[in-house]
Amino acid sequence: MSGTKTAGAGVVLFTTLALAAAAWVVAVQQMRRMDMGAATELGSFRFFAVAWVSMTAAMMLPGALPALLGRVRAGVVAAPAFAVSYLAVWIAIGLVAYVTYRPYSTAVAAALTIAAGLYELTPLKRACRVRCQENVRSGSRFGVYCVGSSAGLMLVLLAVGAMSVTWMVIVAALVFAQKALPPKPLIDVPVASALVGLGIAIAAVPSSIPGIN
Repeated sequence: MSGTKTAGAGVVLFTTLALAAAAWVVAVQQMRRMDMGAATELGSFRFFAVAWVSMTAAMMLPGALPALLGRVRAGVVAAPAFAVSYLAVWIAIGLVAYVTYRPYSTAVAAALTIAAGLYELTPLKRACRVRCQENVRSGSRFGVYCVGSSAGLMLVLLAVGAMSVTWMVIVAALVFAQKALPPKPLIDVPVASALVGLGIAIAAVPSSIPGIN
């Protein structure tokens, strides 16, 4: 039985990383030549759907690996079902983003980035981040917690460059680090301060921030 679980964990690990890698390739292809900084248009719904699904799979699946591996013992289909319901939450968020998104002025992009930085220090952010690191059985519930944990960072991505590969890489790295590491003021406060500082810089000297204009 132990050998079966080990084999199952290996399959989940390989499959998740392979899917994330493939999603990165698709996302980069979709987003290429679409980046116009804060003024980026999302394009048709079909285009955005492919870009958003690939982008969220690329960014969010690696950080969900511990939770996926924890579902191996529950049966063969437990991990895939968990992953599908987890990504379904992010797809729903994408639908909301598409409906509400508008190309932003630098002033709005700055305000949203500052708001995202302040959100990093809220009790809600901390609580969602802690739950994101716990053993949660439901993929959809795990997705809700992780949306709460990553909401500010994803808002920065949408505000400063919804189709920017550079910002996608930066935000993905922060999302992964926050899922892998426990909350620590020594790290979290500087990250929040950096986001607030970025927002102020966007408002004051937008030309100094790569990709904003």
